[in-house]
Amino acid sequence: MAAPELTSLRSPRVIAARRLAKRSFRAKERRFIAEGPQSVREAVGHLVEVYVTPDAAERHADIVAAALAAGVPVLTATDEVIAEMSDTVTPQGIVGLCRFLDTPFEEILAGRPRLVAVLAHVRDPGNAGTVLRCADAAGADAVVLTDASVDLYNPKAVRASVGSLFHLPVAVGVPVDQVVSGLQGVGARILAADGAGDRDLDAELDRGTMGGPTAWVFGNEAWGLPEETRALADAVVRVPIHGKAESLNLATAAAVCLYASARAQRAPGGCRSVTFS
Repeated sequence: MAAPELTSLRSPRVIAARRLAKRSFRAKERRFIAEGPQSVREAVGHLVEVYVTPDAAERHADIVAAALAAGVPVLTATDEVIAEMSDTVTPQGIVGLCRFLDTPFEEILAGRPRLVAVLAHVRDPGNAGTVLRCADAAGADAVVLTDASVDLYNPKAVRASVGSLFHLPVAVGVPVDQVVSGLQGVGARILAADGAGDRDLDAELDRGTMGGPTAWVFGNEAWGLPEETRALADAVVRVPIHGKAESLNLATAAAVCLYASARAQRAPGGCRSVTFS
């Protein structure tokens, strides 16, 4: 390929991209950076520009072609420029400048979702991105981050989602009481995931209560869900610990809960066999 088009760390494009490492700039510009081939590949429909080293352009010619086919400008850059735009220690040679893509909560409700992951008070971006990935894998219809949770577009959250950010609707900044009342209003049962819950996940599955529309509420990594949030739920459910482990981390517990609901909803009879006693 020809010599890189972006070579200076003082280029306005480079400076603008680097500023997006800060939440305030992301919010102002409604832009964020997606790093690495997997994220950029999945982001094609939301890209503004792609920056890529000549070597990476050859390795990921399919991504470059898809971006160009979508009318997205692709600019070649030096390794140093890509590193300046990246948040990782070892950049993979390609980054995408993306538009914000969060969905209004009302739009999610209008779709009458059957499975939703709600992140309430989740502060670790890696956990947020991983839960989003779990929700995507389990076939959830949406994810909601409350106003007390981490920024969806934090670089670590974007990377941890491994492209799932671009697969399903995500609402952000909604107060938890509005999330709960809204989802209950469209027929969802609200389950708060908590290690000290008075309901056992296995028992709920055995009782046949898991097949209907469900929203799981997941709390802070260190101190779980506050009592006022637990009180909003229809039930507080714990994942049983059958071995000697002290607990499960947030992402693992979320995966177990979401897959339990997904399995119950896909069982013969689906919602028709559900009871809520």
